[in-house]
Amino acid sequence: MSTPATLPAFCQNLVKDKRFEWAIIIVIGLAGILVGLETSATLMNQYGSLLHFLDKIILTIFTLEIAIKMVAYWPNVWRYFQNGWNIFDFVIVAICFLPFGGLWVGVIRLVRILRVVRLITQIPRLQVLVGALLKSLPSLGYVSLLLGLYFYIYGVMGVFFFRGNDPGHFGDLGISLLSLFRVVTLEDWTDVMYSAIYGTHVYPAQGAIPVGPDPQAFGGWAVIYFVSFVMIGAMVMINLFVGVMVTGISDSHAEQLRDKLKTEGSEQDQKIEQSLQRIEEELNDLRSSIKENKNNDR
Repeated sequence: MSTPATLPAFCQNLVKDKRFEWAIIIVIGLAGILVGLETSATLMNQYGSLLHFLDKIILTIFTLEIAIKMVAYWPNVWRYFQNGWNIFDFVIVAICFLPFGGLWVGVIRLVRILRVVRLITQIPRLQVLVGALLKSLPSLGYVSLLLGLYFYIYGVMGVFFFRGNDPGHFGDLGISLLSLFRVVTLEDWTDVMYSAIYGTHVYPAQGAIPVGPDPQAFGGWAVIYFVSFVMIGAMVMINLFVGVMVTGISDSHAEQLRDKLKTEGSEQDQKIEQSLQRIEEELNDLRSSIKENKNNDR
């Protein structure tokens, strides 16, 4: 009776042990290094068999880790799959056992690279960040829509204003949007602005078409155009993204705390249930012994 309960308890204690957690993190790091070494043709020619052998050992360790975590949930093994990170780990490891070959070798290599991503499942702080990113996707979508509208308006304005002066940066809508992306990242954006302020005949634009067919100096209007775009794009829009991410991190951290409290509560309930079962068994044994004593007295 005690043997089945001993193994899950041992696995539970092992999973909670920080040494076990760090050991898995080290193995994941070694798996990442191993994949990086396999990109070298020289190393593969000399030590290919050794690298494949080490990869099989790492895969075996990952398989044992998943088995230990499943046994820790015994008898409710299905609870292992209630955690999205556990599902991710299981899928990544399971795909490595599929008999891919030929053209599908790239799939195996891709999965082996993704095993490095398992660091997220082992480090709670990274889980908070990834969870925050996923929770922020709907809000980020609206911010991206606003940013796209903002780029589109300035892109059309740039084509109308500067096409004749600087077709290399504002010749059509597509190249205009690409130039504005360069401007908003603050990568040599002043060269684009000076070409509009002074004209390409005075300050030639960088690119395949240094001087436009109709060069002219826009002066202060170009300053207003570029400075307003940089101020709104690089300052306001980026702060909107940061604000959405901060909100997502707060929500993800709160959810992680709720899940932790819920898990601790369920474990406490399980311990209470096990204690009640032991008490009930002891009472049954006590009743049996009392009946035996009565029978013996008769």
